[in-house]
Amino acid sequence: MTLPQQTQVLIIGAGAAGLMCAAVAGARGRQVILVDHANKVGKKILMSGGGRCNFTNLDVLPKNYLSANEHFCKSALARFTQWDFIGLVLKHGIPYHEKKLGQLFCDNKAQDILNLLLDECAQAGADIHTHCEILSVAALTEDQLPARYKVSTSLGTIVCESLVIATGGLSIPTMGATGIGYQLAEQFKLPLKPRSAGLVPFTLAPDQLQQFSACIGNAVEVNICCGEHSFTENMLFTHRGLSGPAILQISSYWQPGQTLVINLLPHMDLASYLTMQQQQRPKVLLTTFISELLTKNIAQCFCDSFYGTQRDENGSVNSIEKQARPINQYMPKEIQAIAELFHAWELMPAGTEGYRTAEVTLGGVDVDYLSSKTMAVKHQPGLFFIGEVVDVTGHLGGFNFQWAWASGYAAAHFV
Repeated sequence: MTLPQQTQVLIIGAGAAGLMCAAVAGARGRQVILVDHANKVGKKILMSGGGRCNFTNLDVLPKNYLSANEHFCKSALARFTQWDFIGLVLKHGIPYHEKKLGQLFCDNKAQDILNLLLDECAQAGADIHTHCEILSVAALTEDQLPARYKVSTSLGTIVCESLVIATGGLSIPTMGATGIGYQLAEQFKLPLKPRSAGLVPFTLAPDQLQQFSACIGNAVEVNICCGEHSFTENMLFTHRGLSGPAILQISSYWQPGQTLVINLLPHMDLASYLTMQQQQRPKVLLTTFISELLTKNIAQCFCDSFYGTQRDENGSVNSIEKQARPINQYMPKEIQAIAELFHAWELMPAGTEGYRTAEVTLGGVDVDYLSSKTMAVKHQPGLFFIGEVVDVTGHLGGFNFQWAWASGYAAAHFV
C-alpha cells in the first residue's frame, strides 16, 4: 500500500512514543500518518517485562532519569503522569498489578497495552503503515508552507507540516533498532550526546568467570554501588557475567575501568552475627553459616576466596592455604575480614553485553536544542524528537515507558 501524497503530521517510528503521539494528535483533529520500517508495530512493547509490559511506575520522579540536562524531563512528565496512563489502562479494562517497587505490569500480556494504543489510534483516525523504509528527508522552503518536509520512503513520497522522529535507540537490534533517528538529527544540525548501552548485563573476564562458575544461575539480593549511585535489588550470576535488576540499574552509571562495590548481605551486620554465633554454635563451620544466609554455591565460592582455595572447572580443590575451621577458632580480625569480603566485594567488570541485550540506549539528541514543553527542535520549525532517541533515559521499572507516553503526549499538542 502506497502512502498518501501529503498529511499534516508524519510520525516516523511506531513504538511506544510514536503510537502515543499519533493517538493524541489524531484526537486533536490532526491528520496523522505513522510509519515504521518493521513488519509490525510495538515490538519492544510486546517483549518488555517478560511479555507482560512494565508500562509505568507508581513513583515517577525526575531523579529516576539520566540526562545531561536533569531538568528537561520535568515538563513532559508533569503534564502526562503515570496516573494519566493508568487512567487509559482502566478505560480499556486491562487488568494489572504492582509487582514491586511501584512497578505496574499487565496481569495477562503486553499485547493488551499495544491493543490499547492501536485502539486509541484507530479512534483518532491515525493511519499506520508498516514495511516503510525512510529513504530521505528534506526541508521545504518557506514559500511551500504549510508543508515543511518532503519524505521519500519505500512506499512513496509524502509531504507534511509536522515531522516527528520517534525511532528509538540502538538497543536490541534484532527487534529492528537502527540509528536513523540520530542520522536525521545530524542532518538538521542537532548535536548528539555520546550513546552507549544502558540497563545491560555485565561481562566478566575468563578468570572471574571460572572463579564464580559454580554460582551460575544463582540469584541474591545485593546493594551495589558505583561512585555515588547505588541500588538494592536482585543480582544473578550468568554464563557471561552478572545480570539481574541491580546490575541493569547500575550499568547505566558505570564506565569502563570503574570498580563496583557489592554488598552481598545488605540487610545485616555479618561481623556481629558471626561473633554471636561463636557463642551459640561454636563448632559449626563458617561455610555452614554463610550457606544459611546465601545460596550454598555463592557461600562456597566466597569462602574459598577467603581461605585461598583454588578450584578447577569441575569444582575440585587444587590447593588450600587455609582449611575451613569451626567458627569459634576465628580471631576478631578474621571475623572482620570475612564481613568485609561479603559486605564490600570489589569487582571490575570486563565490560557489558552491549546493545545486543541492552534495554535502552543512553545519550542521544541533545535536549538543550529541544523545547521541553513541545519536544520541537528550537531552530527547525515543525520538527520534533520524542522517546528514546533523545538524551533522556529512565531507570528500570516502567520509567522509560512513562517517558515515551509523556514525551509523545507533549509533542502531540503542538504538531
